[in-house]
Amino acid sequence: MQTERHNTSNLDRDLETVQAMITRMGGMVEAAILDAARALDTCDEDLAEAVRKGDRSIDALEEQINAEAARLIALHAPAAADLRIVLTAIKIAAALERCGDYAKNLAKRATTLAGLPAINGTAGLIRRMAKAVQLQLKNVLDAYVRGDADLAERVRQSDHDIDQMYNSLFREFLAHMTDDPRNISSCLHLHFIAKNIERMGDHATGIAEQVIYLATGSLPDDDRPKADKTSIASGMAEQETTW
Repeated sequence: MQTERHNTSNLDRDLETVQAMITRMGGMVEAAILDAARALDTCDEDLAEAVRKGDRSIDALEEQINAEAARLIALHAPAAADLRIVLTAIKIAAALERCGDYAKNLAKRATTLAGLPAINGTAGLIRRMAKAVQLQLKNVLDAYVRGDADLAERVRQSDHDIDQMYNSLFREFLAHMTDDPRNISSCLHLHFIAKNIERMGDHATGIAEQVIYLATGSLPDDDRPKADKTSIASGMAEQETTW
């Protein structure tokens, strides 16, 4: 019995270590999103470079989480709720890593946009959308730490709001390009940025679903709420991650 209690104690400690790493990774991604949005808004090339370099630390932490999760499974052979914690951590880490990549993509655009004509009214909307996604991540990570399925569901439902912001920006870009062809280059870059932020919202929603699974043992059985009606150029935005 003493050995069993010892093993259980070690498993709990290792699970807490993985969860703490997820929380730290989430904080790094939140900061990257806000810094990238600020770099775009202020054309701060130094800040943009810091975001790009910081993505390496996010990637490295995902690798550490995966390695620790694999070690934990091999050492403890967790079952039931404990196994859910490990599998959820792996999936959440992957989603956070993708958000980090998107933040890096935003930062890459800062230098380019600095040399292009500004598009009136869009900077504030981009910043507001990025802040909304950062808040989504903050809330879903809070839900993860507390095992709060209700909060996770509210995050999941809020994806509709992110999509609405993206749709509004998309219409703005179309209007500016139609009014003056000289705006086309700026608007295309800004569209990639908006689409990347919208994708971050999708990943935050995916994390929320994993938190619900962690808390209840079941994934949501209804379709994820989506309001993105702009199928045009969505394939182009996917290519952004390779730039």
